[in-house]
Amino acid sequence: MENKNITSMASKSTGSTVNENFKCGPGGLYDPLKSQLVRVEQQTDTEMFFEIRLPDGLSLDHQNGQFVEVSVFGLGEAPISICSPSTQKDTFELVVRATGKVTDHLHSLKPGDFVGIRGPMGRGFDMDSWKGKDLLIIGGGIGLVPLRSIIKTALTRRNDYRKIVTLYGTRNSGEILFKNEIKEWKQRDDMTFDITLDNGSEDWKGKVGLITTLIPPLDIDAKNTIAIITGPPIMYKFVIEELKKKGLTEENIIVSLERMMKCGVGKCGHCAINQSYCCIEGPVYTLSECKGLAEAL
Repeated sequence: MENKNITSMASKSTGSTVNENFKCGPGGLYDPLKSQLVRVEQQTDTEMFFEIRLPDGLSLDHQNGQFVEVSVFGLGEAPISICSPSTQKDTFELVVRATGKVTDHLHSLKPGDFVGIRGPMGRGFDMDSWKGKDLLIIGGGIGLVPLRSIIKTALTRRNDYRKIVTLYGTRNSGEILFKNEIKEWKQRDDMTFDITLDNGSEDWKGKVGLITTLIPPLDIDAKNTIAIITGPPIMYKFVIEELKKKGLTEENIIVSLERMMKCGVGKCGHCAINQSYCCIEGPVYTLSECKGLAEAL
């Protein structure tokens, strides 16, 4: 099947923060594409995995770290991070947490059902600029969802990067995402994957403690390491403190910020961080870019 791009984005993790040629489909910014669910799998009690195919052979052509607006026709829409790698063209993947009427309804859908898709939206990760660097990928809770796209892309393009280290923390064993993939990643000899739980249990034999406890033992080449952080807002401050102790600069620390996005096109103002619209100029920012945004972290 021929892949046809539906969007042309000027999207980088450094440099210009404005998306040029913002286009979300044949109908433009506000036109959701009727798209079919190919695969639906339960991840945890509150998270569901979806594989989706756009109509007419279209490819999402996203950049890792971007998001889409997912519509339940007649009910509403919700912004959802893309978790499939940018190298995947025929379909794309999402993980949806049930938190309201739209996401609750999405959890009731089955393969073959249809949803509306607008996107991709926002500014993603500029992985080309990371070539020749070590990657330190740090995810907390559902923050692993967008980071999965980075991990899978980096492994597909393994020769482009030096060390790949992923640190993952979540509250308990019942909230671990992508369990089968984590098992595979931990067994690979060309990457390191470490996981810790805030709260241990009888069935958990691994590490227990906050995700920040995984950073001090690392041997980090600060000048040649890109650190990427995604997770709950409370996590960022403490993770950044540990990374600075390791000598990482603000330009080499990249964050993806969660905000109350609504329209996805910079019109409603729900996601504004001071003067920055997260849905357009983010969700990906360098830490140095965040210095001018008092409400960012």
